[in-house]
Amino acid sequence: MKKVGNHKSFSRIFFSLALTLTISLTAFSQDAAKGKEIFNANCAACHKLDVKATGPALRGVAAKYDKEWLYKWIKNSGELIKSGDAQAVKVFEENNKVAMTAFPQLSNEDIDNILAYTSEPAPVAAAPVPGAPVAGNADGSDQNGVSNNVILGVLSLVMMMLVVMLYLVYSMLTKIADAKGVEIVKKNRSLMGLFTAYAKNQFLVLVSAILFLLVSAYFAYGYLMQIGVDQDYEPVQPIHYSHRIHAGDNGIDCKYCHSSARVSKHAGIPSLNVCMNCHKNISEVAETTATEEHSKAFYDAQIAKLYDAVGWDKSLQKYTGKTKPVKWVRIHNLPDHVYFNHSQHVTVAGVECQTCHGPVEEYELQKQFAPLTMGWCINCHRETNVKVEDNAYYKKIHEELSKKYGVSQLTAAQMGGLECGKCHY
Repeated sequence: MKKVGNHKSFSRIFFSLALTLTISLTAFSQDAAKGKEIFNANCAACHKLDVKATGPALRGVAAKYDKEWLYKWIKNSGELIKSGDAQAVKVFEENNKVAMTAFPQLSNEDIDNILAYTSEPAPVAAAPVPGAPVAGNADGSDQNGVSNNVILGVLSLVMMMLVVMLYLVYSMLTKIADAKGVEIVKKNRSLMGLFTAYAKNQFLVLVSAILFLLVSAYFAYGYLMQIGVDQDYEPVQPIHYSHRIHAGDNGIDCKYCHSSARVSKHAGIPSLNVCMNCHKNISEVAETTATEEHSKAFYDAQIAKLYDAVGWDKSLQKYTGKTKPVKWVRIHNLPDHVYFNHSQHVTVAGVECQTCHGPVEEYELQKQFAPLTMGWCINCHRETNVKVEDNAYYKKIHEELSKKYGVSQLTAAQMGGLECGKCHY
């Protein structure tokens, strides 16, 4: 019989090709994963994949330029521009002549990994399912919750059923009494007679009057003492600023934004220019930043509000000159007759911000943590020791007062912190 082909040879070739393709795809995946790490460590400060930042968007950059040229450009773009390379000069001028940092430490393999990462296709957002519930619906329900109107309706139905059942029980008991010939005696209780008996008892009247006055004074005093006390006040701001993200997740020091707290009476509201020190290059948040209450799209929209206020065009990476004031809502507010100096407490006394403002690194929205009442301030002065180490201003007075009180450490109260003129001048 004549043979027309070697089936074993064909199978072997097919298996070899499949194995080679699998290994190639796996290697590409590994290269892209390594490239993402290198990209985030070296490139992410100035480049995004799909949005122009300080530098251009880099998705698909490997298809636009020759690989050997990219090696030279990434390792030392400045040298390539000085050499007169036409393509290098063109890229430099297209990006506002912003010099790119040289990366001579990156090998060709590292750059190949970066290019593999930038060559990955952009993720496609999942299409919304028709009729699916949306978080934060107008009817007060969330994505997985039940409408408040439904809950109120069920409770109302239960109350109506209870009323009907009580009426039926009363009717049944009345019929049973009639069937057995039991007569229901209705006593005639006169409210006027009871009031007359009470009015004739002078002792009861006196005790009731005293009790009424004491209870009224107690509630009146409690009400008046709450005037101007706004503890837990948490207003909605025109731009949603999350202290949890900035002070908590990113570990930004409070005094970086509120720098005047160290040298001034007031902590001050940070200028939007302080925000732009970081947000020139941060136009969107990471996926992991989102919470059940606030999505990534929500936070990105707040950054867009910041750009609109300062007049920043992220596509052109420059200011337009068109600015809008942001009307922040003040949270902490002391009466005009109270003197409080932030620098005296923050710089001299070394009081931590959290002492008065609470765990701000955990707050999504900043709120008034302390009552800020006179009693609250006095208690703090009575309990807080004055730090005299390396502070020549307090050295002499500390030596004299520590002998007077017979203690080694003095509180703010013992050093005059309870004098009226310290806070009310």
